[in-house]
Amino acid sequence: MSAALLEGLRRRVDELFEAEGARAGSEFKQEPNARRLANLVNKGEIFERAISMPEVLACVEQVLGPRFKLSSLNVRAADPFSDCSQPLHADSGAVADEHGYWVCNSVWMLDDFTRENGAIRMVPGSHRWRRLPQDALADPVAPHPGEVLLTGKAGTVVVMNAHMWHGATANRTGGQRRAMHAFYTRWDKPQQQYQKKLLSPEAQARLSPELRKLLALDDALNDELSSRFSGASGFLK
Repeated sequence: MSAALLEGLRRRVDELFEAEGARAGSEFKQEPNARRLANLVNKGEIFERAISMPEVLACVEQVLGPRFKLSSLNVRAADPFSDCSQPLHADSGAVADEHGYWVCNSVWMLDDFTRENGAIRMVPGSHRWRRLPQDALADPVAPHPGEVLLTGKAGTVVVMNAHMWHGATANRTGGQRRAMHAFYTRWDKPQQQYQKKLLSPEAQARLSPELRKLLALDDALNDELSSRFSGASGFLK
């Protein structure tokens, strides 16, 4: 992302953490040893720009095909000196179906991701296995022999097939490690966070037709699916 976008996202995220305090992330789920924000499309124009970035959407299309929608937009900040590690998981507990892959996530590094500060571990190739780690591993929290760490400089955006087994590691430093996750799903699956229900009337009114389509605000099938099945996480209860 550009330096201006990176700085703008950092500033807005910090403002929201300050304003929301202990409520931060409560629209979806909260997590021990990590601060979260949720429902971010509702919380500023800068987030609308991020979810519709053409370079990112082109990568998402490679995973999901031409018809997809935003599933959720969250921030996760690993607490300093904390065991904020996660079990290996696939997002939304998703297994590829007869039509192929249906979840794709993007990791927006708002701080450097290093080997010490809670970078994501991933098991390359596991998206092809059509199994969930909790069903295949004796201990999804334990290190996996095939795992690698996702490291990079602040400002990097990584698009990943979210069927791939992955999970955050512990932050062993005194600094924060903030990441934004713009999560997309195939058109025929429910949104993780039902955007039409979460977005205020004011936010919905200002959106362009392109953004309304990306958020599935006028999609009757999405209304049916998401009103009944939204809320699934790969590991959070």
